Amino acid sequence: MTLLSTAPLARLEQLLANDQQQTLCGGLKGIEKESLRLADDGFIAHTPHPKALGSALTHPYITTDYSEALIELITPPFAEVKDTLAYMQQLHQFVYEQLDREILLGSSMPCGIDGDDSIPIAEYGSSNIGRMKHIYRHGLWHRYGRTMQAIAGIHFNYSVPDALWRALHQQQQALTLEQFVNESYFGLIRNFQRVGWIILYLFGASPAICKNFFKSRPALMAQFEEFDHGTLYHPYATSLRMSDIGYKSKNQANLKIDYNSLEGYVSSLGQAIATPYPEYEQIGVKVDGEYRQLNSNILQIENEFYSIIRPKQIAESGEKPTLALKRRGVRYVEMRSLDLDVFDPIGINENTARFIEALLLTCALKDSPAMSAADHQLNNANQLAVANFGRKPGLALDKDGQKISLTAWAEEIFAAMQPVCEILDQDNDGKPYSAALAVQRQVLDNPDLTASARILAAMRHNQQPFTRFAHQQSAQHAQALSADKLDEATRQRFIAMAAESVAKQRQLEGKPQIPFDDFLQQYFAQK
Repeated sequence: MTLLSTAPLARLEQLLANDQQQTLCGGLKGIEKESLRLADDGFIAHTPHPKALGSALTHPYITTDYSEALIELITPPFAEVKDTLAYMQQLHQFVYEQLDREILLGSSMPCGIDGDDSIPIAEYGSSNIGRMKHIYRHGLWHRYGRTMQAIAGIHFNYSVPDALWRALHQQQQALTLEQFVNESYFGLIRNFQRVGWIILYLFGASPAICKNFFKSRPALMAQFEEFDHGTLYHPYATSLRMSDIGYKSKNQANLKIDYNSLEGYVSSLGQAIATPYPEYEQIGVKVDGEYRQLNSNILQIENEFYSIIRPKQIAESGEKPTLALKRRGVRYVEMRSLDLDVFDPIGINENTARFIEALLLTCALKDSPAMSAADHQLNNANQLAVANFGRKPGLALDKDGQKISLTAWAEEIFAAMQPVCEILDQDNDGKPYSAALAVQRQVLDNPDLTASARILAAMRHNQQPFTRFAHQQSAQHAQALSADKLDEATRQRFIAMAAESVAKQRQLEGKPQIPFDDFLQQYFAQK
């Protein structure tokens, strides 16, 4: 059971009573953004990760996700949202200086793919850790297919201000500060799981899918309506990326991950990594001397488990993420349910980022009762309903066992966020957090303003299939980013980072390597 206060937003009242509300400000924000590289013919690039960008294995800010063609750009954490977005802008500018007639796809749902075989799996070199990353991706292919892994998204990383945790901990003498922080982060996570559907409604930008997406899984096409000769869709969908055909894998539907405590989370996730799964055992692990997957368990490693938000701790090289959490506690949360904004060159804008920060803070300040397996099912059902039918007039969701309209619940969420936004705005005459909330109130009042509705409207107006629309938007972003040149000092800093990452990989591969079988055994034996 949680030991936190039971009164709604009692924590905020406590801060105000002690004149400590300023401790809400200054939380660290970082962004991770995936983008598929497309060749100049509009199809997925089959060129290697560009050498000028550095090593995908060791570069801290420019890497790859599942595919060699799926670039991932990562910002450091900043206290000011504008600094985070400025760094992401610079990363895009540098990448475009190195691309040869290729562009970054601005949509979450992939275009320009032609079945699983068209998607090259990412390569990370000959070191044991590099081989492990590559084999893990091979396992994902055998388990889920490559096409699903080519979907792109944005992860919003948020670290609650240390000063806020210290101020709140003064009233919680039963716990050490470390225990309090860990419990509070899991309270934030549970609350976000309850209301996270609002991210899909407001910012979901994947209401339509290219028919080629289903080439490797044609049976799934029957679920959808035909928009035109090349596109399938749901008329009221917001984020098909977050639906059953996206990241919501049915293979993981029966996993019971415990979000009620750090200990429960680490234990339940570890159990899934250690439990054999008959379907995966049939694939085989090492066949004819070649690895097909890291193991045949429910999860190969922690990252295979998809959730809309994760507790995170910075892991040391070769350290299991759950072990990092167990040893050093929760350092930040990673919110994973945000689609790429196809209308924005870097995939996210300032209003969106400020809204998410205020929402996560509100989730941290609100009472967060423990969750049961039934609660998890209810939350997942709400998320799937909004992903598939979020803009449907009168859509009702399930809140605490009672039906409530999406709009009524959203208004409750906005009302809880309002005082948080006002505090975050206190030193800024422009009131950017309140302004960001006001923008989303307008979206709630008029569903035609949602990104998902705007995408479908643009496709209809221009008589474009999804692929052509997404490619046209991406080409415009590429032109704008290419024209906006980096200053020389920043360019040289990125060039130096790329060279340093290459040297680091070379140094890693130059060290004696133990046999890979032994490496893998040692990795999973960590305690």
